Order: sequence, then C-alpha cells, then structure tokens
Amino acid sequence: MTAQEIQKRNEKAQTLRVIEVGPNVFYVESAEGKICYKVLFGTEGYDCSCGDFARNRNDPSFKCKHIAAVEGCVPSGEFETAQFLDRRKPKLDERFIMSLEGNDFVKYAGLLDLGHQKGIMKIEVDVLQFPSDENKNTAVCRATVVSKTGEVFIDIGDANPSNTNSRVSKHLLRMASTRSIARALRTYTNIGMTCLEELADFSDAVGTGPFKNGKQETPSDKKASTRKPVSRIPKEKPSTEKSEVKEGTVGPITEQATLAMPAEKVEKKDTPAEKPRSAEQKSKSNGTQNQADRSSQPKMSEAQKRALYNLSRRRGISVEEMERMSKEKYHASVESLTSSEASEFIRSLQQAA
Repeated sequence: MTAQEIQKRNEKAQTLRVIEVGPNVFYVESAEGKICYKVLFGTEGYDCSCGDFARNRNDPSFKCKHIAAVEGCVPSGEFETAQFLDRRKPKLDERFIMSLEGNDFVKYAGLLDLGHQKGIMKIEVDVLQFPSDENKNTAVCRATVVSKTGEVFIDIGDANPSNTNSRVSKHLLRMASTRSIARALRTYTNIGMTCLEELADFSDAVGTGPFKNGKQETPSDKKASTRKPVSRIPKEKPSTEKSEVKEGTVGPITEQATLAMPAEKVEKKDTPAEKPRSAEQKSKSNGTQNQADRSSQPKMSEAQKRALYNLSRRRGISVEEMERMSKEKYHASVESLTSSEASEFIRSLQQAA
C-alpha cells in the first residue's frame, strides 16, 4: 500500500464506531452504520471479517480501516463497551384471561397475540363438514398453524346449535373455524387453559343465563319474576236466610252456635283413626308425586349435563357416586333431572370444592 492510501484509510478509520464485546474482541461499525465487522486482536496478530482484509490476508503488513480504527481507539480508551439486552420472552397478557366460576379461561385474542409474539408464518383453515340437516347442523373445520421455524400444529373444531349460544348459533361455520384455530394455537403456545370461545354459554349451564331453566327468558318473564305476589282473601257473603225460633222449640243449630256451645254438649262423632303410613308407602307416594312434578318441568339441557360430568370429573367423583347423590337428593337418576334440579346440583358440586 502506498503512503497516500494508508493516510486515506486512517482518516476513514477515525470516524468509525468501535465496540468492545470481550477481551481483545471488538466490533467496528461500517461507514454507513448498517453492519458491524468483527475484529480480533491476539498474540499472533489480528483478524477482521471484512472483505477487504480477506482479499489481502496474505500481506502481513496490510491493515484494513476497521483494524486501524481499533488500533487508534485502544491506547486512548476511546471505545464503547457492549451492552447485551435480554430478548423479550413471549408472554400471555393477563387482560386476555377471564375467570368464570373459579376457573380461568383464555380469550381467542390472547392466543392470537401470544402466537404472533412467538412468530407465526401462516394459518390455514379447511372446512371438513358444512352444517346441514343430515348432520344436525354441525360444522367442522381443521386449522393448521405454521410457526416461523417451520413447526406445524393441526387441530379441529366443531360448532352446532347445542354447543353454542343463541348469538352465534347462526354463524356455525365461523365459530368452528375460530375454535379450530384456538385449539391449534393452544398447542403451539403451550397454553393449557380452555379457550373461552370453545365453550357454550356457561351462564346457561348453571341456570342464570337467558335460557334459564331450559327456556328462553323474555323481558315479560323478568318483570313477572320481580313482582311480589299479592294474596287476596275472598270476602264471605252475608247470609240472607233468617231462622225463626219459636218459644218452646229448638231452632236449627248453626256452625257458629255449635262453636259457642260447651264442649260437653257437642256430640262427638266417632271417626275412624287414620292409620300411620309406613316409610315404604311414604317413599312411594313421594316418588310418584316427584315424577308427576318432574314431568311438567323442562328437562336438563345438554350444557347442564356436560357441566355436571365435567365438575364430577374435576372433583374426583365417579359416575356411580354421582348417581347415588342424585337419587338421595332428588329421588331420580342424573339423566332424569329437571333443569332446575341440575342447576342446583351444579352449584352444590362447585361449592364442594
């Protein structure tokens, strides 16, 4: 290299930014500030990752401008110390978590946000079944989530009028697509919580939603339920008949007169004593009465049935034990419970936790 070339290179080296990342290890920023070149200093010499040094590596006296920049900064200490920043780890935002009846559920938006934090390359949804009368209006979709590293996660989701609420029952295909994506995202993001969109109307399951006790509650029903019952006692009509009692005769004895008479003057009629009923007869009569009352009430819904079995499984209660509890409390099997009885049973299982 000529003296003029060396002088020109040293002038450029004075404007370059030098960063120390370790003992005898430096990074020198390019003149444009777009990239950094790694410069190594050691007992055996020096090395640079730039193309200029690679082309002149065989020349022991050659020094690129990056090496010259390090040599100019090290003696005077005019270099920066690298500060390594911790990479931000993907985290589920707490505002996307909802608590219902003591259980946590994640929203679809939270899964999508966490998935994009981890890196999503693409999401594809295939319709496996369109809703129709033949399949009881059940839509089934399959979602495929591909991460930025090439990992593939596949899951399916279904939707029909029995596992959706009244607001989305007209949009079954879209709900099935949302549920399939949510399930695939749960696997990708390692979230064990159930997605809120995967549930039917949870308030309906416990009998507090718009479909209370298996029937849709209308505004008139709400007003009627808030009214206080008014008890009306019918007034007795005054008797227009007059009974004349002649002297020396006994007139008709009315009910009021009988009550006013002394107890010893009132004739007692022998009435047959009522025989006490046995416990078996009482249970039979109660069972018959309960069956008659149960037949007039709405049956337990599918959502309530799923809630019962899910709660029993979480509490460690077997199916036989739940049947025994149902018969002791309601004198009926689980399948024969009414909507109000199922709601009460669900609350008792929740409080038993």
